[in-house]
Amino acid sequence: MNTTLKQVLTIAGSDSGGGAGIQADIKAMSANGVFAMSVITAITAQNTQEVTDVFELPTSIIAAQIDAVFDDFDVAGVKIGMLSSAAVIDVVARLLNPQKVANLVVDPVMISKTGHPLLKPDAIEALKTQLFPLALLVTPNIHEAQQLSGIEIKSLADARRAAKVIHGFGCRHVLIKGGHLITERGTDLLYDGRFFHVFRSPFIETPHTHGTGCTFASAITAQLARGKALNDAIQTAKNYLTEAIRHGLAIGHGHGPTNHFYFLDN
Repeated sequence: MNTTLKQVLTIAGSDSGGGAGIQADIKAMSANGVFAMSVITAITAQNTQEVTDVFELPTSIIAAQIDAVFDDFDVAGVKIGMLSSAAVIDVVARLLNPQKVANLVVDPVMISKTGHPLLKPDAIEALKTQLFPLALLVTPNIHEAQQLSGIEIKSLADARRAAKVIHGFGCRHVLIKGGHLITERGTDLLYDGRFFHVFRSPFIETPHTHGTGCTFASAITAQLARGKALNDAIQTAKNYLTEAIRHGLAIGHGHGPTNHFYFLDN
């Protein structure tokens, strides 16, 4: 019996298409060697082409899920994804604060890959003031970093300026995920308040990238829970994500998902 498996919690929305959200988080965490638990904040109706509807769960059931997990498990890390509203952010922050989670990774999910808004405007301020100060790491993509910082990002220099603004909201580290949207493709930028560190990987031309942000943040959280230092956790997760994208799945009729268990392929 394996009693040393680290237990990691994801707090996020559900993706009926299985490529992003809670489903991607659980797959990525499992693939990175931890036991995944979940708190569902919203149910989305989505596939590889679009998000058609979102139902936010009552804050009472969100709170009950968080209490149930912390009452019974030794939580070694928490990844936060889609929270959708200020009320949800408030209850999550209020219940996490006394837990003093060392490995708290916040992925500020604001918009779907297909352009559907996933965070209400009033919630952005709540995210910055209530959750970011609790976070070891915040992992916005370029769109999210632009929205959070008010800075247009087209280069690494722009990303550095945006990272400083986001770090000012109180998180300990900011990782801006460059993806394909800046001139230095496949490049991510980490800022700790003093120094910058750049993570590079081969850029893979593929439309099948649904869920990459969720997958990356979850893999980082899993590696942190297993005891890796932050830079090593990010590099290990980035290597994993690169291969998951390289082996992406051409399923559905839109942006197919990454292949979380590519290493099991025959």
